[in-house]
Amino acid sequence: MTSQTMQPFEWVDTHCHVYEESIPGGADGALQAARDAGVTTMIVIGTDATTTQQAIAIAALHNDVFATVGLHPHDAKLGLDTVLPFVDAPKVVGIGECGLDFYYDHSDRDVQRDVFAAQIELANKHNLPLVIHTREAWTDTFDVLDSVGVPERTIFHCFTGGENEARECVKRGAYLSFSGIVTFKTADDVREAALWCPPENMLLETDAPFLAPVPHRGRPNQPSLVPTVGTFIADLRGEPVAQLAQTTTRNARLAFPGIAP
Repeated sequence: MTSQTMQPFEWVDTHCHVYEESIPGGADGALQAARDAGVTTMIVIGTDATTTQQAIAIAALHNDVFATVGLHPHDAKLGLDTVLPFVDAPKVVGIGECGLDFYYDHSDRDVQRDVFAAQIELANKHNLPLVIHTREAWTDTFDVLDSVGVPERTIFHCFTGGENEARECVKRGAYLSFSGIVTFKTADDVREAALWCPPENMLLETDAPFLAPVPHRGRPNQPSLVPTVGTFIADLRGEPVAQLAQTTTRNARLAFPGIAP
């Protein structure tokens, strides 16, 4: 079974940006398409003050949609104060995405580290899950996490490491959230991590409208393609799709208690 429209399973998209203008069908259309594909819950991610407000507004309109409050490392230079007012808003279920991005360096690295540390503290203070973005910065990411204190529920969004990085994440009790990248021809290391990942540490996401999985590459991604990612990983691991859907959905509700029915 390869078509997500044929799968009667329950899925969760733990990370999407449906407020983006490029999302197919707009936010409402994309959310409905996801429901039609069996995606029962979606978490819309904040990356700065504007997108955090958009995520919260979308969540307010849909019972099956939730939001996070975060300041992306690209925008760390804007200061954490810009998003702090939204932490206690209804249906906020996590802090992030936040972290370190030493590939683009849109914000000074020391500023990125400071703002990342502050958001880790925020997650710990409010007992909220932490959603991490890390690119070309694994060592520093682990160093900041360890120095501040790893939140009880920590999610490495759009996991792009290999087995070694996966082991370091799991050693810290974190979840690995796999996106469409796992289907890319060049992503052998991510597939190795997906093969190794303990079932209880695995989550799924789209990061829509970015990173559409094969065979949809080159087009805007959308939450309805979570089953495509999940089916690929299930086939890779040699396990039933229904089992992987059930496991990752259960994990999502443990990782983000605020979304539990």
